Amino acid sequence: MEIPLILKNFGLNEKEIAVYLALVELGPSPVRVIAQKSKINRGTSYDILKALQSQGLVSFFDTKSRQHFVAEPPEKLVSAVEEKQESLALLKKQIQKDLPELKSIFEKNGGRPMVKMYEGLRGVKTILEDVLGSVSASKEKVYYVYSSSTVRKNVYEAMPSFTDERIAKKIRVKTIALGSGGKVFGLDERKWMALPEEGLKPVYEMIYAGKVAHISLDNSANPVGVVIEDREIFETQKMIFEFNWGKL
Repeated sequence: MEIPLILKNFGLNEKEIAVYLALVELGPSPVRVIAQKSKINRGTSYDILKALQSQGLVSFFDTKSRQHFVAEPPEKLVSAVEEKQESLALLKKQIQKDLPELKSIFEKNGGRPMVKMYEGLRGVKTILEDVLGSVSASKEKVYYVYSSSTVRKNVYEAMPSFTDERIAKKIRVKTIALGSGGKVFGLDERKWMALPEEGLKPVYEMIYAGKVAHISLDNSANPVGVVIEDREIFETQKMIFEFNWGKL
């Protein structure tokens, strides 16, 4: 892996990387020389050096004439990563501690449904991954599907391993197939709603873990997905599904 890529993954931007690498190559140097080497203007270089200093990657010392900066040994990158991990772990604990209060405030002030849109196979894969992650983390490991034969293959083309991963996570699914086709694989139940194939619209709906996902095809037959996150909408759609399920 190239050094600039490592530094980018560490969290430095392009200008910070340029200044840091210039300093590593130069050794102890004043801002003017570092700016020339990195091709970053002097004022910006100074600000970057101070930022790198706060991360423990750079230090400085004063001579009689000017201030010199020096890069810390590369091992400092490892300790800096460890410090970031500790800070993130602490932040995670703080968020988990305050989450109930924040959620209460959100709901008290009338939380509105969150709507997200996804396009293409990559977008559909994101939805499917969210289904697996959200349902596996919920108490009731089951979700519900309306599956139209005209779009079914487009959905699972985005993530061929979805069914295997679902079964591995012990997630159950109930599916109402609109039209013909479709089969069971494991931990799933399927019922068919007899509808004329020529009248079917390319729509696939997944009702899961407080969310409802609608997947359809645009005019170019590319999959487009919309996910609505709202507990009341979820419960309503689930109730309608179970009513239809009981009638089939």
